[in-house]
Amino acid sequence: MFKIEAALDETKTFSAANEEVLETLNARCLAALNQLEAADPFTQSRGFSALESDEAPARRAVAAVTASASHEIQRRLEDEFFGCGPLSSLFDTNCSEIIINGRESVWFELNGKLHRHSDHFLSDLSYRNFIARVSREANMVASLDCPFADGRWRDMRVHLIIPPASGDQAVMTLRRHPSNPWTYSRLKNLEWATPEQFRHLEALVREKRNFLVIGGTGSGKTSVLNACLDSLEPAERAVIIEDTNELNAPNAASTKLLSRRDPQGHLKEVDQSELLRQALRMRPDRLVMGEIRGGEAKDLLMAFATGHSGCMGTLHADNARQALLRLEMLIQIGAPQWNVQAVRSLIYLSLNAIVVVGRTPDGKRRLDGIYRVAALEEIGFLIEKIA
Repeated sequence: MFKIEAALDETKTFSAANEEVLETLNARCLAALNQLEAADPFTQSRGFSALESDEAPARRAVAAVTASASHEIQRRLEDEFFGCGPLSSLFDTNCSEIIINGRESVWFELNGKLHRHSDHFLSDLSYRNFIARVSREANMVASLDCPFADGRWRDMRVHLIIPPASGDQAVMTLRRHPSNPWTYSRLKNLEWATPEQFRHLEALVREKRNFLVIGGTGSGKTSVLNACLDSLEPAERAVIIEDTNELNAPNAASTKLLSRRDPQGHLKEVDQSELLRQALRMRPDRLVMGEIRGGEAKDLLMAFATGHSGCMGTLHADNARQALLRLEMLIQIGAPQWNVQAVRSLIYLSLNAIVVVGRTPDGKRRLDGIYRVAALEEIGFLIEKIA
């Protein structure tokens, strides 16, 4: 159960006998916890409410049951009830994403590949309380009215869906952002692109061209954008607009604006379009949008076309042609009264380049190519690969 896949270079594992001891002690801990007062957090079965009670009685109960066990089993059961259970061992690795499909199904991404974790939560109770603990610390609220929530927990972005929308168990996804973001130097060391491609990418930023970084899920779009931002001059002011806090402000002159979404309906929502309008009044040298997802595409490209240069953002698409098609659709969400020709003209006049990133079959990230919109014809765009 406790062996992490070979990809993690872990060798420690519990024997079958120790696993049996663990299961037995876990059952005894659960029985001891069930005898506590109803106010104790570990006897609550409400699911996803915040845990406000003192954990001291529960800790004493678990400690009493496990007093004669090995240090390793004591630590694992303490993690189970008061920590992160099977996830604790993953946090010490370089895995970039953790996916929990239920208490018995934990997956992680390492070096671009998905692996199943051989450990899992030992009971429904400990899994429920882990979800509740993360929700409290990340200030997330999921309910029957709105069964999903997003937040930040430790150094990770968290997404949660609870039953019945997720079946009979909550599903949580945690994405970790590296503590050492990508830079041009790091990309070159990883041989992420050819020297010629690097020269073109650096020129796009240096010459203040407007461009988008596009690619599929996990292809490194945000990481590449961070590398581009890292190359800005110390006094060059970038105003960064995001739905989730992922990009790093490149210098003290720059700032970030985050959208606000309140599924519970208590606060007014603030979308990226509104943030972009505010950003235009903040004397930006560059506008940067973490990811274009909706009608804000129209506002961003309008800013591109009206004198704001050196702007950049990301878009989810597999190739340059698909990116242009998706951009058309998103602009029409923000401007449904515009015809296709007007939308395409805006794209052609405002967008200088498309940087396409992806992954190799073995999971390594790489630059697929840099493209420009060469012409706009009646049948659509003509695109040209320049690097």
